[in-house]
Amino acid sequence: MKVLVLDPRLAGVSGDMLLSSLVDLGGQVDELYHLVDVMLQVFRGCEAELEVFDVERRGLRAKRVELKVYRDYGGASPLDFRGYVEELARKAELSSEARGLALRALDELIDAESSVHGVPRENLRLHELLSLDTALDLVGAALLLDRLDVFKDARIYTTPPAVGGGVVECSHGALPVPAPATLEILRRHRFKVSSVDVEAELTTPTGAALLVSLAEEVVDVYPPMTIERVGYGAGRRDLGSTPNVMRVVYGSRHEASGDRVVVLETNVDDVPGELLGYLVDKLLRSGALDVAIIPAVGKKSRPISIVRVVSDPATCMSIAELLMEEAGTLGVRLLETPRITAEREVKEVDVEVCGRRFKVSIKVSRVKGKVLNVKAEYEDLKRISEELGMPLRRVAKIVDDAVKRLGLKGVDG
Repeated sequence: MKVLVLDPRLAGVSGDMLLSSLVDLGGQVDELYHLVDVMLQVFRGCEAELEVFDVERRGLRAKRVELKVYRDYGGASPLDFRGYVEELARKAELSSEARGLALRALDELIDAESSVHGVPRENLRLHELLSLDTALDLVGAALLLDRLDVFKDARIYTTPPAVGGGVVECSHGALPVPAPATLEILRRHRFKVSSVDVEAELTTPTGAALLVSLAEEVVDVYPPMTIERVGYGAGRRDLGSTPNVMRVVYGSRHEASGDRVVVLETNVDDVPGELLGYLVDKLLRSGALDVAIIPAVGKKSRPISIVRVVSDPATCMSIAELLMEEAGTLGVRLLETPRITAEREVKEVDVEVCGRRFKVSIKVSRVKGKVLNVKAEYEDLKRISEELGMPLRRVAKIVDDAVKRLGLKGVDG
């Protein structure tokens, strides 16, 4: 299993710092230049040029990505801008997971601004936020992470981001640091932050939005891992004695290892079955690791359902709020507990079904190198079944036999 650690505890995180650190980690710079070309086609009439170069920040070498904008996007409607970002992600051929990251982060930004200004999303006017820089930060980070296969087989951690202090100047005048939108994003996710004595804005709204959309857990120390690569991304300013850099660390875990999860439970007794099915789908789409509906008997011998959800610590509060909103329950029980997990990886294989070749993603789990289980992705099996008009059970058997012939066998294979 791969591990990615975002480390913004020294100088915070902005969109361009994260992008720069991913380039330094080994991101494909040519793809970033191509992304800018595509962006200028999507945002018609805009003019910009990408620059990627090395800098030094207090003795540390780091990468710096800057977009020189000569004619920026002039729109102010967040909904229009979201449409352009979605089109850019699609034309850049990002995976569905990467597109989801870019749009989730943008929604975090828009929702935070809506809350801070007390204005509905559709009525917001955000000239500063809606820029080519923001589009590149969101889609560029998603693109580089996609090419690293982070969305297929990696667990993402972050250290608490430094937020800075003092005041920041914007179109509304002087505002305290952290900026209100940054503070709102971090508040919504109960995100832990670190304290650094620097009079500057260290974590920006875009940086915070990407961080909460990416990280599965906030940690004070690195998880057990074998470190393979480190990338340093520089901010624009000189912060005096503090090096203005964030780093990204990429590695792997090869044995069964532990992490911590939160188990959430609530009892419901008046929710129809079809609504429970909808609730399960929505919880999983919102980041829940697992959901179970357990029939039980409650007070006065009445039949009830226990909704049990497994979540990352970083997302447990938003999951709890979703449970209360959708199920109408008055309370949710939370229990943080250790969990032991096997090493997991995803392999893509070519299989032949009825004379046609298909690509199928195969999940392989191991402990100390020993294969425990091999399983084809359900969505791939479903796609083949629908294309061929063949029963899903038969497709699964053909794919399973093909995988065994390739040598990817489970312990009983």
